[in-house]
Amino acid sequence: MGNNKIIIDLVPFSQEFITNQYIGWLNNKELMKFSEQRHNDHTQKSCTDYYLSFENSDNLLYAILNNDKEHVGNVNAYVDPINQVADIGIIVGETRCGYGYLAWKEMMRILFSEKRIRKITAGAMEINKPMIKVFIKSGMKYEYKKRKNFIHNNQFIDLVGYSIFNSDILEN
Repeated sequence: MGNNKIIIDLVPFSQEFITNQYIGWLNNKELMKFSEQRHNDHTQKSCTDYYLSFENSDNLLYAILNNDKEHVGNVNAYVDPINQVADIGIIVGETRCGYGYLAWKEMMRILFSEKRIRKITAGAMEINKPMIKVFIKSGMKYEYKKRKNFIHNNQFIDLVGYSIFNSDILEN
């Protein structure tokens, strides 16, 4: 009908999402070029172990589903409930589709509204411009730099950190 609006849904990650396609994303060196996942060879077992590491913890792992309910990525949050802080990470198998930004915003909503988190943090290689764009577009502010934190293509790359407070959202 001409409605091309991108819609995503976050659903709790489960074993059904550990498919050859998903494992393929993790083993795709180009797709993972800015991720520390690029150093690992992923298997059904390694992905299952990762998924199971979220069970019985405060941490969150969601599958990102597109308009057609296809698995297009994952978003996670490592939650520190005592300090009410969470650190978000994301992987999207299909780039430049807008899924990452929408999933990021939805994870922020879940953390702030449902989990009562007061601060969300995230970090990326300074050369990962698409990820930094998501941070900024979602309202996060630059917080710190860890100099020469990564070795990427035989070059030292800085880690840049961004954050946002629940009060920042409420003020806007």
